[in-house]
Amino acid sequence: MGKGDKRTKKGKITIGSYGARRRPKGGVIKPPRKHPTSFAPSE
Repeated sequence: MGKGDKRTKKGKITIGSYGARRRPKGGVIKPPRKHPTSFAPSE
């Protein structure tokens, strides 16, 4: 495992990706929360 392996921190630095082993500098970008739409009565 080395610079070309996406699973290692060194590989992520080389490739330029982020993940559990390498977090972005500003913190984790959370996905937008899905708000439930207005519920229509089923009957």
